[in-house]
Amino acid sequence: MDICHLEEYIDVLIGKLSRGFRQRVGVAQAIIHEPEVLILDEPTIGIDPIQVAMTRQLIKELGKEHTILISSHILPEVSMTCERVAIMNEGRIVAEDRIDNLSSILRGTKRIRLEVEGPRKKVAERLHQIEGVSRVSYEDPHYIVECAAEQDPRGKIMQTIVQGGWTLLSMESIEMSLEDIFLKLTTEKEPA
Repeated sequence: MDICHLEEYIDVLIGKLSRGFRQRVGVAQAIIHEPEVLILDEPTIGIDPIQVAMTRQLIKELGKEHTILISSHILPEVSMTCERVAIMNEGRIVAEDRIDNLSSILRGTKRIRLEVEGPRKKVAERLHQIEGVSRVSYEDPHYIVECAAEQDPRGKIMQTIVQGGWTLLSMESIEMSLEDIFLKLTTEKEPA
């Protein structure tokens, strides 16, 4: 009861609880015998945003003590809650790994978004000259630098910007979303 935060509702009939609290009662019932594995089917569907946040936190807490399998089509929710995913297509597991690993493997390239104060054309030229950089594009106000997935040019990028006398305002890796990964794995046809 404690971990599910149901203490103040102990005297309330389950039918009188909101859908979110009824789902918590179901989770409390499922964990009462301390199973090693807990299976949750669409745990956040049909509940309000506050209950979604509370359920997400509950899942993270339970994940410290249990293996949790979540079946869900709400992929942004899965990516916010889970460390690892298994993607199924037509009843078969087609991929299983950490989301960031799947993103790198599927893309084959690493993408880095950066914002630099400096002359756009000259900055792009210098970035493209960095060893391992395969492509540089500009999406106002950001430069997108692409390189092979196994390379990490961030140090060289920073060095190039400093040497150019420019200011680096931001730099971040761009990952594929779980939805992008799912679609790539389940909609692309295998070669005949």
